[in-house]
Amino acid sequence: SSVFGCYVEDNTSRKRVFMFFYLFVIALALPSNAFSLYVAWQHIRKKNELGVYLFNLALSDLSFIVGLLLWLDFLWNGVWVHGGFVCIFSINVLFTNFYTSEALLCCIAFDRYLAVVHPFKYMVCRKIATATSVSVAIWVVVICFNATTITWEDSYHEDSSHPLCFHTFLPLSDHLARISMVRFSLGLIVPVLLVMFSTWSIYKAVGSNQATEEQERKQIFKLLTLVLLCLLICFGPTHIIMLLQTQVQDCRNATWLLYLNKISVAISILNPLMDPFLYCFITASGKANISQIILFCKQKRTHRVS
Repeated sequence: SSVFGCYVEDNTSRKRVFMFFYLFVIALALPSNAFSLYVAWQHIRKKNELGVYLFNLALSDLSFIVGLLLWLDFLWNGVWVHGGFVCIFSINVLFTNFYTSEALLCCIAFDRYLAVVHPFKYMVCRKIATATSVSVAIWVVVICFNATTITWEDSYHEDSSHPLCFHTFLPLSDHLARISMVRFSLGLIVPVLLVMFSTWSIYKAVGSNQATEEQERKQIFKLLTLVLLCLLICFGPTHIIMLLQTQVQDCRNATWLLYLNKISVAISILNPLMDPFLYCFITASGKANISQIILFCKQKRTHRVS
């Protein structure tokens, strides 16, 4: 790879690795999130508020996957040919997925906290209407925050031969450095603390409740542990790199940080792949629906053979 200005241009072999990785994620995430929509809708039909958060989570992931298709050409050629407005829109889609996903993950964890620790209190918080209002509020707040903080100057760089989109140029502008600090605090520290609080509170409540079945305990802890791991693995590296970038004044001595930034963004793209696994494939209803689909496919195959 080569470095010019303050950004790293990957060589062909490294581009190919990222390209196939993104294609792999897209190929798996599209059908799994489409199935998640179906499972979430089943929850909603049963008046389960959890379904509203699941539905919005899958919707966020699907919109991100569609937007990700725009990046494949740029990833391979290293030149953004879609113009500045599409660039800004794509970055908004990326960060909207990040923070709607994190907020919805927190909502699901907090919903489980209320259901287990305060099963007969705050019932209004666990209604379909409340979950819908909270989900709409999350979309509005995140979209407005991104619209006011993602600037043309920090996101799109154009010259006659090498237009670039969403590349990190060091040192960061004062505006982007401040926003990176806010994103680190609100996008990583707050969600992790909230999920840890919910997990610990549920652990204490379930441990003292002899009526809770052992299988139910394992299911709750598995769910919240995976929520926490998802936040740390998918969003932790990106936000840590954001924080480190605010301390760099000369990119010539920090090319390693630019490489790590590319890797951390690639890791964050695993989020649309992990969300369906977290909330559809480990719940009883999700497993039941998968079993029905597998059985249906087997019956169709048997019918064709006969």
